[in-house]
Amino acid sequence: MSGSLGAFQDAFVAALTGAPDSAAGEVAALVAQPGFAVYRNTLAKGCVDALRANFTAVERLVGEEWFATAATLYARAVPPRSGPLLEYGEDFPAFLQGFEPARELPYLSGVAQLDRFWLEVFSAVEQPVLALAALTTQTPEQLARKTIVPRAALRWRWFAELPVFSIWSCTREGREVPAAMLWQGEGALLSRNAGRIGWQPLERAGCVFLDACAAGRSLEQASELALAVQPELDFNDLLGRLLATGAFAALVPTMPST
Repeated sequence: MSGSLGAFQDAFVAALTGAPDSAAGEVAALVAQPGFAVYRNTLAKGCVDALRANFTAVERLVGEEWFATAATLYARAVPPRSGPLLEYGEDFPAFLQGFEPARELPYLSGVAQLDRFWLEVFSAVEQPVLALAALTTQTPEQLARKTIVPRAALRWRWFAELPVFSIWSCTREGREVPAAMLWQGEGALLSRNAGRIGWQPLERAGCVFLDACAAGRSLEQASELALAVQPELDFNDLLGRLLATGAFAALVPTMPST
């Protein structure tokens, strides 16, 4: 083998995905073997099947044939590099965003993102849940200077202008998407608590608050950011709902910003 191992691996992956001129050079003899086409087809089917399992709501919305076409093209463009196929498809939502046949389905990339969030919540490490009692031991001044840390098994996203969460939740739960739906922005919150995955809508202020918490902002700063985008927000109600969901893992001192 004249080239580096990395170059050979790249050429091998290109040949597996059927990239133009990929059957030349050091992998030419390997590609010519009768079993190579079988292996390539088996891998391609495995990728499509993995995407089908990982993006359930997307497939239900577009149908098996449409999904298989998109998944096959994605697998050729972004072959699996390492790890189990359970984790395959991290960039599939972005792929759908630029996929021409999906242009008439502007919500599809967001639906794929929520499917991906479900998988990430499912796969996240187990952590303790911060209870309300941990906050009641703090004075208001102490709480204001603390950071409340989201759990690893928590995902959230605000989707401007599109009812992505409503479409995704209806599809995921096997319900028909209402024809008379309000086309406006929505937020989504997915969490795993006691081994069960749940989801619920979340207002924009809630998403901003969690973004700030994840960035290490103090509780005072995070609440101010949430109220800035939604002045009518009942912050105590928001915090209570998040605590009831098991959204947080710990209450820690806020680190000074650098």
